[in-house]
Formats: sequence, C-alpha cells, structure tokens
Amino acid sequence: MANSNVTSEPVEENAGILNNSVCNFTGTGNCSNVTEHFDLIHPVPQIVVPILFVILMLTGVLGNGTLIFTVLRNKSMRNVPNILIVNLSAGDLLLLLMSAPFSATVFTLESYPFGELICKMNEYLQTLSAGVSILTLTALSGDRYVAIVYPMSKHKGKPTVKTSIAVASIWIISAIFAIPDAISFNIEFSEVYYCHPFPDRWHEWYGKAHCLFRFFTLFLIPLIIIGTFYCLMARILVKSSRQMPCEATKGPGQSQQQQRQIEARMKVARVVLSFVLLFVICWLPRHVYLIWFYWTDFDFSDFWIWFKVFGFCLTYVYSCVNPYALYFLSSQFRKYYNRYLFRCCPKSYRLRDSNGSGLQSYSTVRRGSTSLTMVKSNSEM
Repeated sequence: MANSNVTSEPVEENAGILNNSVCNFTGTGNCSNVTEHFDLIHPVPQIVVPILFVILMLTGVLGNGTLIFTVLRNKSMRNVPNILIVNLSAGDLLLLLMSAPFSATVFTLESYPFGELICKMNEYLQTLSAGVSILTLTALSGDRYVAIVYPMSKHKGKPTVKTSIAVASIWIISAIFAIPDAISFNIEFSEVYYCHPFPDRWHEWYGKAHCLFRFFTLFLIPLIIIGTFYCLMARILVKSSRQMPCEATKGPGQSQQQQRQIEARMKVARVVLSFVLLFVICWLPRHVYLIWFYWTDFDFSDFWIWFKVFGFCLTYVYSCVNPYALYFLSSQFRKYYNRYLFRCCPKSYRLRDSNGSGLQSYSTVRRGSTSLTMVKSNSEM
C-alpha cells in the first residue's frame, strides 16, 4: 500500500470498502491516495465484517423465512397486521439474499470484481429494502390507529384487498425511490476497480441532494407520520379510559370484552412501535454519517471511519432483528416458532392451539343459565 496524503475530495461512502484503497473505506475520492494509519485500521473490518455478514445472513434468512412460512402456512394468521409484517420480512429477506453477499465480499477484495450490473443492483436493493421497511412500518402504524380509534371500520369493506393494494403501493414507491441509485452508480478505475456512487461531474450537487432526499423520504417524514399516529392513539386511549367507568348502559360482560379487545390491539401497537424503534436505532447512524459527510467540512478521523463501518453494518442487522423481536414480544408467534424450529423439544413448547387468531388471541366466557359460549378476537395479528 502506498503512502501519501489523503485527498479532500469526498465520494459517497456506500461505494464499498476495498482493502487497498482508502477511497472506498473512508469515502475519499482518489483511490491512489492513502495514509499510513489506515494500514493499522482496515485489516480488522476486513476480517470481522465478512464474518458478521455470514452470521447475519444465516440468522436473518432463518428468522424471516420462518416468519413468512408461519403466516402463509396458517390461515388463521392471515390478517392485516400479519400480512404487513410478512411484507416487512420479504424486503429484509430480499436484501439478505441478493445484496448482503456482495456487500460482504468487497471488504476482502482488492478490486471490485462483480461488474457494473451488480454494482447498480446492489445499491438499488439497499434503497429498495429501506423503502419497503419504513413504508411498511408506516402502514402498520396507520392500521393500528384505525383499529384503536375507529374499531368498527375494521369490519367494513374487504381488508384483504385493501392490504394487497397497500403492499403493492409500498413496493412501487420504494422501487421508484431506488431508481436514482440504479442510474448513478457505475464502475470507475483508479489503480483498482470500484463501485462509484455517481459520475464526477455530478459531485458539486448530487451527493448533498441525494443524502437529504433519502433522509427525508425514507426516514424523517415517515417517522413524523408514525409519531402522529401514536400520539393520536394515546390521546384517544386516555380519553376513553376516563369515560369507561361511566358506561352504565353496557353489561359487565360486554364492557369486559371491549376492554380485552382494546388491550389486544394495544399489544399489537406496542409490537409495531418496537419495530419502529429498532429501525431508528439501526438506520439513524447511517443517515448521521451521510449528512456529516456531505454537509460539513471534510476532516476524516478514525472515529468517523469506524462510525461509517458501524452504521453500514447496522443497516443489515435491522434485516435480521424483527423476527426475533417478535419471538419475545408475541406468545402466539413464539408458539409457532417453537413448533417449526424446535420439533425435538418437549410437547409443552409446541403449539397447543392451532386455531389462534394471531399475535395474541384471547377468549372470554359468557355465563348463562345453561351454556357457555367462547368468544375470540379475530381482528389482531
């Protein structure tokens, strides 16, 4: 590795991390310009990151695949929240299968070996997956808002058709958002081949505009919408809790059933909120790095190098965590996971009630003079 000064010309950091060029590791523009202290840094991610990606691919494919199989295999699980969660897992699975292998190998190779088609496809899929994730979370939050604030509307119309339209719209919008990456990324040569984020003639304006576009459309604006939904839900729930003691017109059984329905829907809302928080944790460092890179004075340090690698890996970590978060948050999904993944375990860990309605099923007993009637919620995950 040659020793010289680091160029001050920045290049978008997503181009790959090649172990013989600081341009792709740090985001500098000239692949021939490197410094001595990078010799001591980059061998660590060169070894650790590919190993981490292998672990993420194995755990992510297993988790997301099991989640998708669980919902598709059991008809009782095919309701609106679960269909949207399957859509979330489908986007993550696509990223892990089609993008992660290429993203991991560039850490170990001296020159980008895959050609321009893979270069464009890899970056396109990363943006596509991010769009599917955040837009699906927004749709899930909107569904919880409707379920809690307007519960009777859940029984009107054809929810499956509406959900299918929403899923198709999510993929179309995400695909459109990813088009700029498919157009701009290209293969450049400067001592080695590397996947360059955009032509040099676009440098003055494209990097800044593109990073802000992604930050607002695929992060900030959807989170504001999600936050608005949850604030409105909280307001309605506080208001209804104050009014509930005064409901004397309803019988005790009916009031208890309504309360359990609200609690079941709130459990689903808490699961969705957990997914949103995981998205923020895993994607915020990435956006922070990009904004710092393009909108501040370029002064690379070891901290920003490691922060870049950390944020890059976290975006792939997010593609794995949702199924396992659902395992701990949902007793219903946990039973199905145990059934499909741990068949050798004792029967007590297997699913006992295959007719459950989703994330959290429950039953109430109406006592009459001669009979007992079981009432189950079929509106939740």
